[in-house]
Amino acid sequence: MKRVKIIGLTLGALALAGVTSACGSATAGTAQPTSSPSASADKADVGVEVEVEAPAAVKVPDGNKLVGKYQASGVQAYTCAAGTWKLLEPDAILVTKDSKPIILHTRGPVWVSTVDGSAVEAAAVDGAKVDHPDAIPEILLKAKTVRGDGLLGKVTYVQRLDTKGGVAPTGTCQPNVQQSAPYSALYTFYTSA
Repeated sequence: MKRVKIIGLTLGALALAGVTSACGSATAGTAQPTSSPSASADKADVGVEVEVEAPAAVKVPDGNKLVGKYQASGVQAYTCAAGTWKLLEPDAILVTKDSKPIILHTRGPVWVSTVDGSAVEAAAVDGAKVDHPDAIPEILLKAKTVRGDGLLGKVTYVQRLDTKGGVAPTGTCQPNVQQSAPYSALYTFYTSA
C-alpha cells in the first residue's frame, strides 16, 4: 500500500511541476495558456516523432485526423477484490518530444492538458483491442465527454499503442491490497476531419 501512495505522490508532484512550468505560474483554479502551438487544437502537434503502425483492430475510423501523439510513462494501479486483481486506475504523464509534461492521464480514463486545462474522457471501443502476453493491450477509445477549446477539447478518438509493462499482478491476493505496475505507451489523439 505504501508503494502505491509513494508512486502516486511522486507522479502528483511531477504533474504539479509540469502544470506550473507549462502554465508559467500556479494560479488558483486557472490554467494559463501558453503561446505554444500545442495549445491550439487547430494545429497538429505530433508531440513525438515515433512512428508506430496501428494494428487493424485499433484503427481510427475514417473521417478523423491525427492532432497529437505523446509518449506516456507511469503506472497501472490494481486493487484486490474477491481474491483477484482488478484495474483501479492509470496514473501517467504524457510528454512532448522535448520531454516536457503536456497531458496527465488518470481514472476515467481521462486525459487533461497541462497547457490549457482541456480534457477528454473516453471509453474503450468494443472489440478494438490487441492483447500482448507481457504488456497491457493496445486499445482504441472513443470520446464520451470533452472539456474546453484547447488541445483535447475536440478529441473524438484516443489510441493506446506500443504498450510495455503495466500487466496486473498474478496469483491470489488479500482484499483491498493495492499494487502498481510500471508501464509506457504511445497515446494518439484524433479529431473530426
